[in-house]
Amino acid sequence: MNAKIEKIDQEIEKTENRIKQLQDKLTELRHKRDELEKTEIVDIVRSVSATPEQLAAFIQSFKQQAQLDLETETEEVHDEKS
Repeated sequence: MNAKIEKIDQEIEKTENRIKQLQDKLTELRHKRDELEKTEIVDIVRSVSATPEQLAAFIQSFKQQAQLDLETETEEVHDEKS
């Protein structure tokens, strides 16, 4: 085989290995971030003196308000385009 082709093949293999290492590192970092976010959320929830039912009601209310806000925002954008 041509020496130039062999050199390029080696460089390709080296680059592919480096990409895999970086993808593995990225996956690991994302996992660590997710775990830290979950821990932070648990700490926040535990710091609130609320029953599970009260907490569930709060989250449901928050979700409903967020949906209303989104609908209002969508209507405002639609009105601006008209």
